[in-house]
Amino acid sequence: MSINWYPGHMKKTRDLIEANLKLVDVVIELLDARIPISSRNPQFDQLVGKKNRVVALNKFDLADPQRTRRWIEYYENKGIKAIPINSLTGEGVSDLVNEAKGAAIEVIEKAKRQGRLMRPIRCMIVGIPNVGKSSLINKLAGKSAAKTGNKPGVTKGKQWIRLNKEIELFDTPGILWPKIEEDMMGIKLACSGAIKDEILNIEDIAFHLINLVRVDYNSLFMERYKLDDTIQDTVEIMTAIGRKRGCLIKGNEVDLEKASRLIVDEFRKGVIGRITLEIPSKISDVIEEDGILPSKKNEYGADDGHIFEEINV
Repeated sequence: MSINWYPGHMKKTRDLIEANLKLVDVVIELLDARIPISSRNPQFDQLVGKKNRVVALNKFDLADPQRTRRWIEYYENKGIKAIPINSLTGEGVSDLVNEAKGAAIEVIEKAKRQGRLMRPIRCMIVGIPNVGKSSLINKLAGKSAAKTGNKPGVTKGKQWIRLNKEIELFDTPGILWPKIEEDMMGIKLACSGAIKDEILNIEDIAFHLINLVRVDYNSLFMERYKLDDTIQDTVEIMTAIGRKRGCLIKGNEVDLEKASRLIVDEFRKGVIGRITLEIPSKISDVIEEDGILPSKKNEYGADDGHIFEEINV
């Protein structure tokens, strides 16, 4: 019950980050505000080490605002500044830049004491696939400086990008860790689009997404699809949505694959509503050690089933 999707370029990227960190003053770690724990690569702690770090909670416009505030407080208690941003519109990006400058104040002061002309602050942006790094860089640079797309892993190489006289950015492709053993973490990554849809069964993703969303956002979900609250079975819900949305095949049967893609796509776009699937109070501090949830127990109280087989790509 694990996902092993670790294409060759991800291994190269890990080596790339490790080799270039000595050139970097500040690391900007980009997380998905809807899944701040699952979208956090546990390898980054070891790679980044004691480098100054700023956390950006991207896609906050799709996340539950109350829960985003709780995550900001959570990181503040850990001594880390977390900035909510929307990398597409640029909201919050100026705050992120200012925070990165502040994190590099020691470098600036050291240069002044030594009587050296200060070079641009060097920032490295890291994150998992499809979390919005390229969109953030494009917004910062005011042009298409990095290739963007709606599929994970489109940024294949490294590049330094000069924003202005004050800041340079080092961009890297998104990377996951070699083996995702925690089932619910894998499900949430799949729901967000961090793992290619071709790798997993879209019907399984939709099934578990519905169960996750309905824990705290049931009324929001049922209202979106105009469903009767008497329908409780998840497959029946998927079938009802498919029928209402015209996802039909020969014989007036519901095409569950098409219905599943519709549900997952609407979650990713925020059409269902502003939803956050993780909150700090439900996350053990064990995550601070290794990034893995301490228990594989299903978070919405049902058996996971063998959702994932180990996949080598």
